[in-house]
Amino acid sequence: MEEHNIASTGTFAQSSWWEAHAPIHLGYLATNFPCRAACPVGTNAGGYVSLVAQGHYAEAYALARGPNPFASVCGRICSHPCEAACRRASLDAAIQIRALKRFVNERHGVESAPSDEERSARFQAILAIAERPRPQAPHPGRVAVVGAGPAGLACAHDLRLMGHEVVVFDAAPVAGGMMRLGIPDYRLPRPVLDGEVDFIRWLGVEIRLGSEVGRDLSFAELASGFDAVFLAVGCRRGKSLRIPGADLQGVLTAVDFLVNANLGHPIEIGERVLVVGGGSVSFDVARTARRFGGTALPDEEHHNLAVDAAVMAARRLRRHVTMVALESRAEMPADPSEIEEGAEEGIHLINRRGPKEVLGPAGHVTALRTLDVARVFDEKGRFAPEMVPGTEREIPCDTLILAVGQVADLSFLGTEHGVETTPRGLVQVDPATLATSRQGVYAGGDVAFGPRIAISAIADGRRAARSIDTYLTGRTDPPPRYGLRVYDTFGYEHPFARGDYEKVPRHRLPVIAVQHRAQRVEVEQVLDEAVAREEGSRCLHCWINTIFDSSRMDGSECIQCGGCVDVCPEQCIDLVSLLRVAQTEPDAEGLRLPDGSPVLLTGEDRAAGAALIKDETLCIRCGLCARRCPVRAITMQAFYRMDEGSLVSLAEASL
Repeated sequence: MEEHNIASTGTFAQSSWWEAHAPIHLGYLATNFPCRAACPVGTNAGGYVSLVAQGHYAEAYALARGPNPFASVCGRICSHPCEAACRRASLDAAIQIRALKRFVNERHGVESAPSDEERSARFQAILAIAERPRPQAPHPGRVAVVGAGPAGLACAHDLRLMGHEVVVFDAAPVAGGMMRLGIPDYRLPRPVLDGEVDFIRWLGVEIRLGSEVGRDLSFAELASGFDAVFLAVGCRRGKSLRIPGADLQGVLTAVDFLVNANLGHPIEIGERVLVVGGGSVSFDVARTARRFGGTALPDEEHHNLAVDAAVMAARRLRRHVTMVALESRAEMPADPSEIEEGAEEGIHLINRRGPKEVLGPAGHVTALRTLDVARVFDEKGRFAPEMVPGTEREIPCDTLILAVGQVADLSFLGTEHGVETTPRGLVQVDPATLATSRQGVYAGGDVAFGPRIAISAIADGRRAARSIDTYLTGRTDPPPRYGLRVYDTFGYEHPFARGDYEKVPRHRLPVIAVQHRAQRVEVEQVLDEAVAREEGSRCLHCWINTIFDSSRMDGSECIQCGGCVDVCPEQCIDLVSLLRVAQTEPDAEGLRLPDGSPVLLTGEDRAAGAALIKDETLCIRCGLCARRCPVRAITMQAFYRMDEGSLVSLAEASL
């Protein structure tokens, strides 16, 4: 097994072995690891689930926690775009990636140390594995963060690791933003969130709660008193509906309801609660979620405000709760497991109905008048609901909760703030640096991009921290270093094709019985050790690629025997004539090599030859093609970040 360094430019470091081989484009290698590519913070999900399978739980936690300051939170509430992108789904079902993250968190995360003495030692251990964006700044700056949600706290976490002084301001009496104010405790126990926040405080970040910018101090005072500012106030104001009766007494937004319920504030709720929404707050949210999730599944990322509000009302308030959604059940963007759990808990779901008017003759809501929905999306898949005229029906209710979106409130900026905004009422930012139009002021999370999932906001916070550090110090990141490990795939002890991939089904996530689901009782449970290890063993090790090599001097050693095509169990390799795939002009459309260059033939070259074409989306990394090739033109090669090399090697120990 040979190992080599790769420069970030996409060319291999000089070595005698690689001199005889053509360079491979790094973009191809990176995107060929779909779960990692789908994660906004780039978590090496395949690595840590494989380490779980090996029984290396501390090492698995190191990979899971390294790039994610809220790994323990995400182990419970993340919308897991990594699972949506998991290549295993094409074989049978995606791996339970989020559940395996929670499995290692329970052993090594903030929740694993209940006492003060244990917590101090645990925090030291977490600090040792936390991914440091850059070394300590030689001349640290002083940074204000407005908003103690996932984006703001992630930014504070990374800035502090780089040595900067950070003060976080939040108007709420508790830290966590919508992780605390918008997510019920049956999904996210408060001690888990407290542990994550306490670690950030332990790093030396000052969090000033109940301190509202625009009331207790002006934005102008804040900007002049700090070297840089990061705006991460989120979208904490719920949208209403532009229909008659939307302002009647008893009509609430999901944000108002959840904030009050999670803070323990009294809120008046009737016996019959009706929730409008299907999990996604708007088409803008769905589109943003698709873009940053890196998955082909529509509307995979969402806040699930409708489901959260409905289940909170049913469990906390013991009321009869009904949900009405524009979408069919199959179209609803809410996670299927949450829909199932809601049904188990007595939530009545009405699909394909849309609101027309809120009724309340005496000034208090008594019913919602609805229309049947002809369609939710147009021919191009855009959110464009159409109602069926003349299909009015009424749903009685005493309380109506609208989960139809959230908007930002930028009034705290005051006047002449110098921060440009968008037509949607969000802060305008450079998408790469998150810089606003005002020098030294940055913004990220929901206030810059609209409502979306926590892991995307965390990624924004981390990106903003680097940009702010560059602004304060002038530093930039050195090119990352990657490694490539080449395996010997000859002999009877073939290291890859040992797993019986088709006979290891996805395990169901354990949940508590319905009769035990009460306030502050967590519904989802942790996988037991045997199940976790078997679930981790389902990983296809997508960081390992099948590489078809060629000699720079002599061309390919391939003898066109077709053995790789015959042996492939997924039929993802084809051997075809070059005449079918080659181009005669450099700019013509057609197949391209991994480095992006066209498959180009001219003159006599077009008379002969063949091409091996591989569909990476179907490959299960069994390695049978590499073993079958009689001339070693096919090899199995692992692609990884150099700083993760030892952990990735451990994950491959049984290969």
